[in-house]
Amino acid sequence: MRNLKLVFLFLLSFSLAISVAGCAGSKTHESTGEYFDDSILTNKVKLSIVGDPKLKSLDISVETFKGVVQLSGFVSSSEAATRAVDLARRVKGVKQVNNSLIVK
Repeated sequence: MRNLKLVFLFLLSFSLAISVAGCAGSKTHESTGEYFDDSILTNKVKLSIVGDPKLKSLDISVETFKGVVQLSGFVSSSEAATRAVDLARRVKGVKQVNNSLIVK
C-alpha cells in the first residue's frame, strides 16, 4: 500500500511539473500569463485610440507580443499616426510601440 502511495505521489508530481512547464514562455512563445497581459494591453490601446476625438480612424490594427505593441493599418495624416503612437506609449505596461501605419 505504501508503494502505491509513493507511485501515485510521483505521478502527480510529474504531471504537475509537465503542466507548469507547458505554460512557460520562450523568445518566440508567450507564457499563459503573458498572453493574458498582452490581451489586456491590446484592448487598452484600442480603447485609447478609438476614444480619442482627434483620431477618427477605425482602420488601425493593434497587436501585442510580450509588451511590444504593433500598430498597423491606415490613417489620414502623419499627425494621426504620431498621435496613435503617443496614445499607445501612454498605456501602462507597454514596453515599446512599433509603427507600421500607412498614411492614405
